[in-house]
Amino acid sequence: MTRPPTAAQRRVIEAADPVTGRLRGTETQLAELVKRGLAFRHPRPPHDHFLTPAGHRIREAVPEAPAPPAPDDAGVFAARVGGEEEPPASGPARRREVHSAWQGLLELRRMTNPDGAEDRPCGWERTHLVRAAALALEAAGQRPAGGDADGYRVRATPQPEAVAVYAPDPETLAACAATLEGAGWQTGEYTEPRTRARYLLASPRRV
Repeated sequence: MTRPPTAAQRRVIEAADPVTGRLRGTETQLAELVKRGLAFRHPRPPHDHFLTPAGHRIREAVPEAPAPPAPDDAGVFAARVGGEEEPPASGPARRREVHSAWQGLLELRRMTNPDGAEDRPCGWERTHLVRAAALALEAAGQRPAGGDADGYRVRATPQPEAVAVYAPDPETLAACAATLEGAGWQTGEYTEPRTRARYLLASPRRV
């Protein structure tokens, strides 16, 4: 059985960039995380180190209190999934945060997809489906539901590698589908049997 990371290694993991998973630490600490399969060294200069999916799982298990559905860690940027009880204030600062997070995700795609593709979701997105889809929508300017405004809502589903996206009208649903497809997701439109509500089922594209 793999030994848990030391306190010093856990601090390095906790301090990783929340979007890209980029690590900062001593060469010895980073090498040990690589050896344990919790990090990898990027082959291209400047050869930074990044968390693997296993490293991300340890990082997200750090908070003692259970997190609400699909947020980032407390105090860290979280994309709007729609319907939050206390949504962040909108405005230029929020738009800058979203833009920065989206650019960070594109960089993560470039560095972690085997072919360096930015137009296709990466491993981090496949393990954070709701957050990844929500970031793509918010970064494209789609309006999330919240307060008195109606808009998209991204929710987890029982299906592997798929999220459900709801919208208040067919036009908004179509716009969300176009946004996600442009961000490297594949979508299909379905109807809930009981409510008859239309929704998108979206999955990260593999090729």
